Amino acid sequence: MFYYLSGTLSLLEPDKAVIDCGGVGYIMTIAQKTYDKLASDAYMADGTLSEIPVKLYTYYNTSEYSSELYGFYSEKERTIFKLLIGVSGIGPKAAISVLSALEADDFVKAVLAKDAAAISFAQGIGPKASQKIILELKDKLSAYENVYDEAVSDGVNVPSSEITKEAINALTVLGYTKAEAMRAVRNAGGATLEEVIRNALALMM
Repeated sequence: MFYYLSGTLSLLEPDKAVIDCGGVGYIMTIAQKTYDKLASDAYMADGTLSEIPVKLYTYYNTSEYSSELYGFYSEKERTIFKLLIGVSGIGPKAAISVLSALEADDFVKAVLAKDAAAISFAQGIGPKASQKIILELKDKLSAYENVYDEAVSDGVNVPSSEITKEAINALTVLGYTKAEAMRAVRNAGGATLEEVIRNALALMM
C-alpha cells in the first residue's frame, strides 16, 4: 500500500510513531531500534520533537482480525521483518521483538553464524524459535549479503554497499532475476536508493 512515508513526527513512543504527511497522521508500530534512531534524529535538547522531516519505510499487515501499519528506519529492517514473518510460527509481534533486540546487521550476522542465543535475547523468542529462524533464513540471508560482493567481483561501480543490496533486493522482489537486477543497478547511477531503483527500472522497461 505504502512504500514509505515522509513527513513530520507528531508522536514518538518506544513502540509507535505518528508521521504527519500533509495534514494526515499515520500511526505505525515500530521496533525499539527504530525508536532509538528516530529519537536521536528528532528530539531537541528540551525534549520536544523537532520539525525536521523523517522517513519511515512501511509494511501494511492485514489479517482476519486486524490491520496494522509497521514503520522501519531502513529498507534492510523492513526486508528482515518480511523474512521473519515468513518463518512458520513467527508473527509481526515476534518479528518486531527481534528487531527491537538486534540491529539489522547484527541479526544477519547471528543467523549466518547460527547464533541462536543472540536471537533468543529478543523477548518472546525462545531457543526453539531461534533455531527455526536460523534454519529457514540462513540461505536467504546468505544470498542477500553476498549480493554486494558479487557485484564488486563483476566490476560493478556502486554508490554504496547498502544502497546496492537494497536496490537489487527491491528489484528481485518485483520479479526480476538477480542477474538482471545487478546489470541494471550497475548502469543506473544515482546517489540515493530511490534514484538507483527508479533509474534501474527505466533501463529495464
